[in-house]
Amino acid sequence: MNNEVQKEINQGIDVQTEERYKVTKRDLRKTAARYNFMACNIFNYESQMGPAIAWAMAPVLRKIYKKDDEYKMALNNHFNYFNSTTVMSSMILGATLAVEEKDGIAAKDTVQSLKTSLMGPFAGVGDTLVWVLWPTIIGSISGYMAQQGNPLGAIIWLLCNIAFWFVKSKMFQIGYTSGTKLITNLGKRLTAFTEAASIMGLSVVGALIATSVKVTTALNFKVGEVALNLQTDILDKIMPSLLPVLLTLLVYKLLGNKKWTATKLILLIIVISLVCAFFGILTV
Repeated sequence: MNNEVQKEINQGIDVQTEERYKVTKRDLRKTAARYNFMACNIFNYESQMGPAIAWAMAPVLRKIYKKDDEYKMALNNHFNYFNSTTVMSSMILGATLAVEEKDGIAAKDTVQSLKTSLMGPFAGVGDTLVWVLWPTIIGSISGYMAQQGNPLGAIIWLLCNIAFWFVKSKMFQIGYTSGTKLITNLGKRLTAFTEAASIMGLSVVGALIATSVKVTTALNFKVGEVALNLQTDILDKIMPSLLPVLLTLLVYKLLGNKKWTATKLILLIIVISLVCAFFGILTV
């Protein structure tokens, strides 16, 4: 009996004195790179980004969980449904990694709750900044320079995307450093920040319509000796860039219809341009 008691005491001491693996900066960079490469490449409609997360986290989780059963449980936990903007989800995954490093498999439910609670709010911020604001501003600048025959347009776009890669890696490290503080520090501010970013993005898109969308009409009305140009004498008097605004409105309306896709809209605009150019109605 005494031997059994002593054995239990020794086992308790071993558990308490066992040192957990300390995640290194190299682990963080490697995990971030694996995730950012595969986040969309193995996307599926059942668990969406779940497989990409499990694949990205597998090497560092193997170092954290020495026991096979705990390692399998941790991997299966990350196979669960998850979907958020890639950049912002890097912060979430960094935070979950910090939790797992600290508490191990006991934090399995906490990890899933953290991912589930943050993926929606963070996606709102990420979609506004990453999928709307960033490509609209940088893409428009680069595209305008390219239209002028300036090769710097393509170079700027390439350099900005290379720099953006390092930003995504840094976001993963920020998430890891902040840990669960992300919930308390950012949770209350996400709504206001998302609304502010949305307003800014809409303002930028609205301003770009007048400079990037080129639609004019060459129609002229002539009564006797009086000639009236539809573009300069009527439309421009009502509102400059009225036709680009109407075309943009049409595109947005059609994008809201499930029957229309971006590819169909591109083909539609090409057809409209050819027909209108042939009859001399519009120049698109």
